[in-house]
Amino acid sequence: MLAVLALGLLLAVVGLLLGWSEQRLRIVDNPLGERINALLPQIQCGQCGYPGCRPYADAIARGEADINQCPPGGDRCVAGLAELLGREPKPLDPAFGPEQPPAVAFIDETRCIGCALCLPACPVDAIVGAPKFLHTVIAAECTGCDLCVPACPVDCIEMRPLGAAPAWRDGGMSP
Repeated sequence: MLAVLALGLLLAVVGLLLGWSEQRLRIVDNPLGERINALLPQIQCGQCGYPGCRPYADAIARGEADINQCPPGGDRCVAGLAELLGREPKPLDPAFGPEQPPAVAFIDETRCIGCALCLPACPVDAIVGAPKFLHTVIAAECTGCDLCVPACPVDCIEMRPLGAAPAWRDGGMSP
């Protein structure tokens, strides 16, 4: 009986400590970072120098990154960020790459050897396959980040303009 009482007391103290730490050490999201993130293309390519769109948005909100580092978003994204932040638009910084039209990865299944090196390279899991089996891209999930292309040892992955590859949308196939 004494052991149960001691255990109950210990659990009550731990519960109180957890409640106190939740209130005092709460991490508050940056609402400006969320608004900036909503304007970014969500490609997660890392071309901006950050591992994804959310870290880049947070860096912009903290004043650690400039608004013109996103080649996939291009000038349109820079203009939206400038408007949100009350800044003057500026041209895309060429150090981060040129602006490119939206694209989707395409795997030539006749050349795919099933090495599976493209699978971990895809930040959004748009590539389906298994070792020693053919791989394919779920076009509706592909963000066009281009990270799978250098991972392929047989060069069977190419980026195609978004309209050139069929993509499943709304239960039907759109050209």
